[in-house]
Amino acid sequence: MSPAEDLQKTQFVPGELRHRAAISGIGLTAFGRDLGRSALELQTDAAWAALDDAGCGPRDIDTIITGYATTVQHIMPANLLAEQLGAHPVRAFGMNVGGATGLAMVAEATRLLRSGHAQRVLVVGGENRASGQSRDAAIATLAQVGHATHEVPLGANIPAYYALLASWYLQQTGATREDLASLAVVMRAHAAHSPGAQFVKPITVEDVLGALPIADPLGLLDCCPVSDGGAAIVLESGLSSARSVEVAGIGQANLHQHVTEAEFGHFGAAESSQNALVEAGVSLDDVDIFGIYDSFTVTLAILLEEIGIAPEGGAGKMAAQGAFSADGQYPLNLHGGLLSYGHSGVAGGMAHLAEVVSQLRGEAGARQVRRAAPDSAPRRGLVHADGGVLSAHVSLVVGGDTTQAATGKVNHHER
Repeated sequence: MSPAEDLQKTQFVPGELRHRAAISGIGLTAFGRDLGRSALELQTDAAWAALDDAGCGPRDIDTIITGYATTVQHIMPANLLAEQLGAHPVRAFGMNVGGATGLAMVAEATRLLRSGHAQRVLVVGGENRASGQSRDAAIATLAQVGHATHEVPLGANIPAYYALLASWYLQQTGATREDLASLAVVMRAHAAHSPGAQFVKPITVEDVLGALPIADPLGLLDCCPVSDGGAAIVLESGLSSARSVEVAGIGQANLHQHVTEAEFGHFGAAESSQNALVEAGVSLDDVDIFGIYDSFTVTLAILLEEIGIAPEGGAGKMAAQGAFSADGQYPLNLHGGLLSYGHSGVAGGMAHLAEVVSQLRGEAGARQVRRAAPDSAPRRGLVHADGGVLSAHVSLVVGGDTTQAATGKVNHHER
């Protein structure tokens, strides 16, 4: 296909401002340590898997959006990937919003598709974060989300920032370390049924409490691992097949960057998720499955409670009672989440979306959630990610009947 033909396929037609955007392909590699692949190779593997799943090739893509990789300093990541794939996209650009990057890229792809500026978009993240740099280099790189003069020079790092949040959370809500540990236990149990997960050995609350201290009150098993891995999503204009999953609502919020400027208890997840739900025309009561960012146990607890899935201080207790299991009221991170499937940067947050899409398609195998009838897959999912220290928030509502009007309360626990 010539460059002229590439351009012609995505000419914008004025007035076509509201098309439907849908996910037609997903690709997810195994996550682990030292997978023997570079960041670009991991991105390429995931991209080919997503393209194959969507039934298209690189020359069918008019837009490529690629997330940052801490192990790659190339200033044109999407162009680099396009060349690797043999694609000739009209648009190619990179994005960096920390852990929220994956969903932010999907949100931007959705806007391009809805407006008619794009017809088929490839979104990719991936890096060899575990093997492509030393532990100290990874810690130093990620610590830069902190304030350059008021936080980083004091020796703060990502676990330390979240330990501050955990100390506040436990004191403010009355939750216990055991409550946080229950969230890690559930994520590990889910990973046992997820091919490609980095950690699958079952753990107990006692294991979490007795693990190596990292930053008081967080121990090793309260923290996500550093992983190699890749993920990719293909989005198209319109629902091209029965396997297409519509992006029905998107929401974002950015209330602070540095933890010293944050309003504890009001981080932005509520605004982001509510905006996505309103745009989709639904409430939380209409959501069947969830993918919520879980870089640390306290991250997951705070997000679940601020979004309204759990009451204040109650996320861990709900986990211990089975609420977030595949057969529970709120199936959550059934691939194992960042805490057990693994965390390879941008691809880590994208894995939550890949899992929810697989569930909505009824293609999750042993992890498959059933609703209503024995053969009925869930209809609608909510995915949420944050970047920095609960700084940048992005929410997506995917699947379901988008003509339904929003009804009822937003908070499940207030029903």
